[in-house]
Amino acid sequence: TDRKKLHTAPVGQVFRLRPFHVLVATGGGYAGYRKYEDYKLEQLEKRGIEVPVKLASEWEVTLYKSVPTRLLSRAWGRLNQVELPTWLRKPVYSLYIWTFGVNMKEAAVEDLHHYRNLSEFFRRKLKPQVRPVCCMHSVISPSDGKILNFGQVKNCEVEQVKGVTYSLESFLGPRISTEEMHFSQAPPGNSFQQQLVTKEGNELYHCVIYLAPGDYHCFHSPTDWTVSHRRHFPGSLMSVNPGVARWIKELFCHNERVVLTGDWKHGFFSLTAVGATNVGSIRIYFDQDLHTNSPSYSKGSYNDFSFISNNKEGIPMRKGEHLGEFNLGSTIVLIFEAPKDFKFNLKAGQKIRFGEALGSL
Repeated sequence: TDRKKLHTAPVGQVFRLRPFHVLVATGGGYAGYRKYEDYKLEQLEKRGIEVPVKLASEWEVTLYKSVPTRLLSRAWGRLNQVELPTWLRKPVYSLYIWTFGVNMKEAAVEDLHHYRNLSEFFRRKLKPQVRPVCCMHSVISPSDGKILNFGQVKNCEVEQVKGVTYSLESFLGPRISTEEMHFSQAPPGNSFQQQLVTKEGNELYHCVIYLAPGDYHCFHSPTDWTVSHRRHFPGSLMSVNPGVARWIKELFCHNERVVLTGDWKHGFFSLTAVGATNVGSIRIYFDQDLHTNSPSYSKGSYNDFSFISNNKEGIPMRKGEHLGEFNLGSTIVLIFEAPKDFKFNLKAGQKIRFGEALGSL
């Protein structure tokens, strides 16, 4: 009589699986499998073996997008802001440094005990002298990273990596009204690409820079220009490492991104910060109204903000000036107008550091 009764649920109720749980479990497992495939591709690249392009099917992209990466990224962001005990900071940061090859000798503060949480460590500043800004060329790299692709924009398509493209209009969104730009635009009857080219004899160029987790996470102004407009696409937060960029067509169009557009001495200029898994936080220093990876935004939408209507002159940026930061590491895409004799001084796959020249006229 003193024994406690054990109440059990029906077997069917215990093993009831809901569609959401199935999608998360399956999507998470598939994402892990893709990570392993990416690792194998990286090993082949290091050995100099050319990897053939194999694009994901529609169902594979849908399965990957079923993983709640936005929720996971918000959770990761909160975890990064938890203050670590002083005794735990050095072991945690040392493990990260060893895993991703971080060079702490370049950091403005080398003492690991100085960084109260992972977020502060990710956003560490560098010593000014370790990243001299090139004065000889008009366009410099806005960040440390790896060059994924570069060249002229052709047929309104941009290459995210060699052989894999995305739509220029889908990436940047609809044309911005002429009133918000400092320069006149082409007639609306032309193609989207032609509408961005404002001066006769110019071409449209692009450059894609991938920031790995071990890279310096701040980004800077790549040239002297004026920012007129900001467009924020909430989107997904899939990984943007080179393996995934080679696998998913229009990856950058799927992901959350912040598009800054304006003009420089040769016409149209844009810088886009693309979010990724665990990088839901994209911060633009002069834009306090921007809030990325927020539950209030719906996928497939975008919101605009004009710096012309709020500040008649726009936001002037000097080459090398601090512009923003990522929470972990991601991708920056430059799309700009320049004369036909503009030449990139780059090789696909090369490492580049903030301040180094991208090309010359």
